[in-house]
Amino acid sequence: MMSQSISINGRTKGSISALFLLTLTACGGGPEGVLTPISANLVSPSASDVTMLVATSRKPSGDPATLFTGERSPALSLTDLTISIPPNRAPGTVEWPKKLPPNPQKEFAVIAAKSLSIPEAHDWLHSHNSNGRVLVFVHGFNNRYEDSVFRFAQFVHDSRAKVVPILFTWPSRASVFGYNYDKESANFSRTAFERTLKALADDRGVTDITVMAHSMGTWLAMESLRQMALEDGQVSPKISNVILASPDLDVDVFGRQWTELGPKKPKFTITVSRNDRALAVSRLIAGNVDRVGQADPSKEPYKSKLEAAGITVLDLTDVKTDDRLNHSKFAESPEIVQLLGAQLGSGQILTDSRVGLGDKLGLMVAGTVDTVGNAAAATLSAPITTVEGKADKPAPDELETILKGDATTE
Repeated sequence: MMSQSISINGRTKGSISALFLLTLTACGGGPEGVLTPISANLVSPSASDVTMLVATSRKPSGDPATLFTGERSPALSLTDLTISIPPNRAPGTVEWPKKLPPNPQKEFAVIAAKSLSIPEAHDWLHSHNSNGRVLVFVHGFNNRYEDSVFRFAQFVHDSRAKVVPILFTWPSRASVFGYNYDKESANFSRTAFERTLKALADDRGVTDITVMAHSMGTWLAMESLRQMALEDGQVSPKISNVILASPDLDVDVFGRQWTELGPKKPKFTITVSRNDRALAVSRLIAGNVDRVGQADPSKEPYKSKLEAAGITVLDLTDVKTDDRLNHSKFAESPEIVQLLGAQLGSGQILTDSRVGLGDKLGLMVAGTVDTVGNAAAATLSAPITTVEGKADKPAPDELETILKGDATTE
């Protein structure tokens, strides 16, 4: 039998570099300079729009076409943005402008952009908050400011979630060669994101906060929540749900972060895909330790650890999208977007009895007593697997090593 260790020689380095370039281009995209607002008169009456509050630890560019760079700023900046969504668009897609100015009949376009002070941001929150529910999104690696804005606008629109959309975008150089810079930028932004969450939690008009993070953004989200728990003794009770989409998290590190959130945690939902090519490369360059977003929730040691922790897992391995890297299914699959949106809008957590996609996608419910239909539960190769923990209180002795599995290569 061949050794499971990896010896890095010149040829292997070249292969890794090529694979790295191939896969980690997943998160960025589109032309530059698309944020200059166009006249709202140019927008079709059948178009939709999404208005969001954007908080960022990026450095301002001084250019209305880009607004912010990928460099770091010690000051938090706040912006009110409205994005026009064209009609007759396939759900799950972002229609980038092919040239400037954009054509709002066919492409995403900014129709309003305004810098806000902190008091103005509070006023904005009150004027847009009808039900007290807030969704805060954190993007992943290799994102320009506009990448994260358009992707979040697409998700909010397609999910139809009745929430106040707030985007937190951290400094990314939007380069496949900038992985280490981006990771350090996520570290740099921990306090800024924590303060953003605290400001929302302290607002009397906000009753419920969901934090949704993607890829490397899950590191920032977990670190900020952990920092809040260590400083305040717990994560704010208003943060009721945390959704980690394709988390680029070392399973050992996630176990430690989870433990340090304390006994009173938000409800966690994680989306995984065992064929996520971007996370496969991340695992390779990060010491060959499993990534949370590639875990198989139907097998040990993951299954029992996830159940003990009460973490819900959506296994999207067999869900098909146009994403050749299988890294952004949470936003590109219309069914998954609508599933998440329905839960966000109702303020409920994802459970086996609420998923409701068994007939359409062949749902299998594993690790629970209840199922969504006998036929769905018997489907062994289901496109979505929900692993729902039943323990009210996670076992403390298991949480430190939650998700830790065999880190050998195939």
